[in-house]
Amino acid sequence: MSKYYDKHGGIYRARDGVFLGVCKGISEYFDFSLFAIRVAMIVFFIFSGFWPVIGVYLVAAFFMNPKPIQPIHSEEERHFYDSYVHSPASAARRLKKKFKDLDRRIRRMEDEVTAREHDWERRFNS
Repeated sequence: MSKYYDKHGGIYRARDGVFLGVCKGISEYFDFSLFAIRVAMIVFFIFSGFWPVIGVYLVAAFFMNPKPIQPIHSEEERHFYDSYVHSPASAARRLKKKFKDLDRRIRRMEDEVTAREHDWERRFNS
């Protein structure tokens, strides 16, 4: 089984779970049997009633991020994924800023290179 979270933790809902993937995410994170987790949920349902189980389940589904499609290899990747899940607009702004910074650096390098070439051509021709 491949885990989609690093050693610092991060529990994710499974994308291929029956209903929101909470039980499967918990079973993968704690390395328990999925059947055992579902049985525990049913037992909890029987002894506590309908609304507490549904409430806890929905709260867990709300706070657990969906499992990433690709494995996360570093803390930076996990941070970006978590920020994207919570605010795609914020993640897009961060990426846009990063690409603007890279573009600005490339332009400065191009200006430096072309300025030297232009200077050498002018000196050679005169």
